[in-house]
Order: sequence, then structure tokens, then C-alpha cells
Amino acid sequence: MRFAARQTVPALLVSLCAVIVAAFGATPIAAAQPTTTEGQKPAPNSAQCQNHDRPPPPIDTSEEPKPGEPSPQPLPVPDEPVGGTRMGECGLVQPPNATAQIPDIASASWVIADIDSGAVLAAKDPHARERPASLIKVLLAIVVIRELRLEQVVEGTAEDAAQEGTKVGVGPGGKYTVRQLLFALVMRSGNDAAFALARELGGMKVALAKMNTLAKELGALDTRAATPSGLDGPGMSTSAYDLSLLVRAAMKHKEFAEAVSTKSIDFPGYGTKPGYKVNNDNRLLGKYPGFLGGKTGFTDDARHTYLGTAKQGTRRLSVVLLRGEPTPVPLGDQAAKLLDYGFALAKAKTKPVGQLVDKAPEAQRKQDAVNGAPSAEGSSPSSEAAAMSPDANRSAFGTYGAPLVAAAGVAILISFALWIRRKRARTARTA
Repeated sequence: MRFAARQTVPALLVSLCAVIVAAFGATPIAAAQPTTTEGQKPAPNSAQCQNHDRPPPPIDTSEEPKPGEPSPQPLPVPDEPVGGTRMGECGLVQPPNATAQIPDIASASWVIADIDSGAVLAAKDPHARERPASLIKVLLAIVVIRELRLEQVVEGTAEDAAQEGTKVGVGPGGKYTVRQLLFALVMRSGNDAAFALARELGGMKVALAKMNTLAKELGALDTRAATPSGLDGPGMSTSAYDLSLLVRAAMKHKEFAEAVSTKSIDFPGYGTKPGYKVNNDNRLLGKYPGFLGGKTGFTDDARHTYLGTAKQGTRRLSVVLLRGEPTPVPLGDQAAKLLDYGFALAKAKTKPVGQLVDKAPEAQRKQDAVNGAPSAEGSSPSSEAAAMSPDANRSAFGTYGAPLVAAAGVAILISFALWIRRKRARTARTA
């Protein structure tokens, strides 16, 4: 018995110490699954949704990095979808009990949002990662408006004129104000204007860094610009949610709102080429009631992309369509149907299905500060839920379990020590 007691005491002490160590040092468990209101399904894990970590595979070589350069890794997917739980759903995201009939739209993803309140009225796969094509020029336009003076003059170069895709006629020796280039960028989707503005911002790499930094600041965590014009490039990515957020931010600038609503401007020539008019290529301008302007886009990999804004009564709505096809009707007409649907939902005062955030989640900003605030091209966004959820720092014993277990362990140790002391005293008296 004496030997057994000698063995039992150390064993108990070791067990109690293990309990205390486990209470304080247990590895945090994964954050609890998000709760949902009655009748709603929890948001699916991004792994269950197509294209929630990267766009579909390209059909050409436009996204291959240059020799010796690594291929960019996909942007991290937040544990909780930005904008609310339902923004993580894969298919149609509609308000419960909506009476308006949703139109048939030939786009992989789309979002209808209120420009002023940021409420998302309806969507389809809002965080699916797609390619923006020329819609990324909205992000470039915001950077230009923030950083350049509209009256400053930019001289055109042969490199501007050599850009691929749609051009407005920037040429070597031409003199253009930032305002003229900005309007040509938005109205006619000039890739040459995009290149000239990127050069004025400090060059291609600097301009892209500024664009990607701004996207992160605004909370557009699906977005990475690989080119300032929207031509496909390594790592290019966005989502219908992100572009809705960017359009909302852009419309707060009167310069952007004026540019998308302008039908034509006089544009300078260069060399012996005389000046000419640049016309807005958005077919809904002047056609759809209350149309405020928008942007079109296309590349072989992105397919057709579109954004539009309109005002009816006191409501201003935006629509974004990604990876669309112009059948049976052009994307602009599909956007008009979505605007009709959105205004019907607004009139019926249906409950929003999500929210456009005003800035990056607090958790993301804290993580950026820890990481030295890298550019979006090399960033590792942290999860808003992981940092802000009450479950974030729970141990295996729960939020309050660890201190309670530790206190109980100390109490047991003290009681055990007192018991040993009394037993020894009784033994001494008997002897």
C-alpha cells in the first residue's frame, strides 16, 4: 500500500498539471459555423462553389507569366464572405418571399445593389472569381481621380499607341489632359488612355500596386489587377460583388459620374492627325429611363462583362454582370432587365440579401499591419470572422472553461497537499 501511495501521488500531480497546461495552452478550435436566421441555409464552404478561389482556366496564353517570373497564387478566400453570409451562396440569392419575377440572364454571376445604402438586393454567385476585362478601369479611374490633377498634361508615346484592343487614338507627341484621358478611358474604354494614365501614376508596376492597394482598402478582397486596362494577365481576378463595391466608390466622385454619363467629348489629335470626337459606347445611355452611365468589357478569357447604374425616384441602383454571353440579347439589354428587377424589389421594400462594405474588414487591416501592409499581389488576407468572432480565441474547453479548469486544478492541488499534511500528522501521533 505504501508503494502504491507513493506511485499514486506523482501520477495525480502529473495529471493535474496536464489539465492546467491543456486549459491554458490548448490550440484554438476552428471558428464556429456561422449562424443563420430561421429558414436560411448556411453559406456553403467556398470549396463547394465553382471559381470561388480563382477564375475558370484561361483559353489562351495571355495569363502566362513572363519567363523567370512565378505564377501568382490565387488570392486567399476569407473564411466568412465579405458582405454577409448569403454573399457566399453559389446560385441565385433572392430575398425571401420576393414577388418580382427574376429575369433569365446569360451571365455566370451578377449583383444588383443600392448605390447609396450599399444594400445588395439580389445576386447570383456574387463572390465567384471572374475576370473583369475593361471593368477594372473603374478601379484605375478612382486612383487617377485621387492622385492626379485633371488639368495636368500628359504627352502621348508610341507605346501608348501600340496597346492591344480598343483605343481612342493616343499617339506620340499628342498633348492630353488627365481629364480627357479619364473620360476616354471610361466612355470608350481606351487601352491606350489606360496605359498613358498608368505611366503618369509612376509606371505600370506603381499603378498596379496603387490599384491593388486601393482594392484591399475598400474591401474588394477578390480583386487583383494584372493590367491597368483589363487585358488578361497573370493573376487577374475580381467578382461581381467587388465590382459593385468599386462602382459605388467611384460614383461618389463627381468626375467619374460625369464621365460615365457623357455622350461625347472632343479629343485632341497628334502629329498631322486632327482632333475628333470620342463617343460613349454604352448603348443604354439615353435609352434606359434614368440611366446614369456604365461600362462595357470583353476579352476572350473574361467573355462579356457589363456594369450599369440608373436612378428612378430617389433610388440609385447598380448592376454588374460577369462572364456573360450576348444571347439571346446583348448584355446591356440583360442589364436593363436586372435594373427593372432591382427597382421592383426596392419598391416592394424586400429585405436585402447582403451589404456592400465601406472599407476592408478590421481584421484585414490588422493583419496587413502585422505583415507590413504588402500589396495585393503578395497579400494574405486574414479572416474577418476569425479575428472578430467571439469563438476566435476559444480553447478546447470553451471561452470561459480554461480559467475555470485552471482554478479547479489549483484548488485540488491545495486540498491534496492539506490531506497529505493531516495524514502525516496522524501518523506521527500514532508513532
